[in-house]
Amino acid sequence: MSGVMKRMGMIFRAKANKALDRAEDPRETLDYSYQKQLELLQKVRRGVADVATSRKRLELQLNQLQSQSSKLEDQGRKALALGREDLAREALSRRAALQQQVTDLETQHQTLQGEEEKLTLAAQRLQAKVDAFRTKKETIKATYTAAQAQTRIAESFSGISEEMSDVGVAIQRAEDKTAQLQARAGAIDELLASGALDDQSGLQKDDIQAELDRLSGGTDVELELQRMKAELAGGSTSQQALEGGAGTPQDQAQQQSQSQTRFDKS
Repeated sequence: MSGVMKRMGMIFRAKANKALDRAEDPRETLDYSYQKQLELLQKVRRGVADVATSRKRLELQLNQLQSQSSKLEDQGRKALALGREDLAREALSRRAALQQQVTDLETQHQTLQGEEEKLTLAAQRLQAKVDAFRTKKETIKATYTAAQAQTRIAESFSGISEEMSDVGVAIQRAEDKTAQLQARAGAIDELLASGALDDQSGLQKDDIQAELDRLSGGTDVELELQRMKAELAGGSTSQQALEGGAGTPQDQAQQQSQSQTRFDKS
């Protein structure tokens, strides 16, 4: 059972692979791949925008902390001027805490700025690859379409396409039926001529009349043959007379008598 199941699984996978290969259109696959690359490029661009937004937010916080630090410094100066050292110390303590926050934010700002530059460079490179893929995709699609059209035309000329094969089969059937009808008609004519079949129309001659027609036809041929011989013999005699001269009337009469005698013998 295990071997049978493996074999069935292999057959199913082979047939499924063949069906998928027949249904797959390379142009659709290329368009799908290009769409996925565009989606990836859009995600990278959104990432760049998010990093830039975070960087900008840190810059705003840094500006606020720096403003507060400057304000506390001014307050400490005023407190010292008024003889309030305790207030000046408090202002400087707060300023020191703010300065530590400023230092941390500056470090984060530098990190985000570096990430933003990397993502920007990656987006530019990906954009170049997507543009190159789009150009190649369109070239491949055009070449595939041209090859497909050329193949269909060649198949049509050779008669192996599905449409032309149906036409070829129809023509072959028509030719076979025509040949069969011609053979049947010839066979019936031979049977009618031989008398094996009776002509129900009444137009078929009987065997005696057919034999008489055959003999009369032969007689006509013999008569025509004799006439042609006579013409040839008369032409030869006239030529001899011209070559030998007119002669006497007795000679001419003798020659005519000899010609008539040869004609009668023939």
